[in-house]
Amino acid sequence: MQVRILRHEIVDSTSERAFTELAAGHARHGDLHVARGQSAGRGRRGRGWHSARDEGLYASLVLLPPPPPLSPVALTLAGGLALLDCAQALFRGAHCADPGLGLEWPNDLVLRGAKLGGVLVETRGLDPARPHYVVGMGLNVRQREFPPELLAERAVASFALAGLELAPERALEELCAALPVRFAQAQRADRKLALDWLAATRLLDLRVRIESGGARHEGQLASLDLETLELATARGRERFPLELVQALERA
Repeated sequence: MQVRILRHEIVDSTSERAFTELAAGHARHGDLHVARGQSAGRGRRGRGWHSARDEGLYASLVLLPPPPPLSPVALTLAGGLALLDCAQALFRGAHCADPGLGLEWPNDLVLRGAKLGGVLVETRGLDPARPHYVVGMGLNVRQREFPPELLAERAVASFALAGLELAPERALEELCAALPVRFAQAQRADRKLALDWLAATRLLDLRVRIESGGARHEGQLASLDLETLELATARGRERFPLELVQALERA
């Protein structure tokens, strides 16, 4: 995948810009819409994404793969791993040890448990013969303060708060290096994608709690691939379709 960067000033959201280009027939596979700020950035379950001007990396990747359609789960894991690869490279480049980077289900990049970045995969009117996806990604770079309503939801992190001073443009360089690798894995349903994601959560063999199909389940996380999650419970091994898992956390 060849990444083509399309730059914007302040937009409603980079994903909306991507969908506009798709609707107009101008989009290419690998287009990456990047903005200096967003007035209506969004995250999972309709939440807003704080997008102050020149403080974060706000980007949306257009994917136009050949049929059949790709797994949304694989795309989400690939996006999270691309952000993780990007963050790890930035800390290495500054000769800093890994400060506690990891991933949380399904789409959050965290630093010592505080949210550093996130991913949102969307498609609209998916045609199986001509699949398309927009992968929105946000990364907190220069922020030192966040809105109280955001902090009330959960702890939030940034590179600046972790002691690493850099520009969003530097983060963009590392993200562009990571994206082709991770989304190539998603396109070929590479087993390593799930293994790398699971390693980044540090949850393997630990007792976890999941929500699937409106019910809660607990057990030891035995395995995870691109289709299923397996728990070891008192009833034996139980498998859950990954696309139906709404929550996964340490019990």
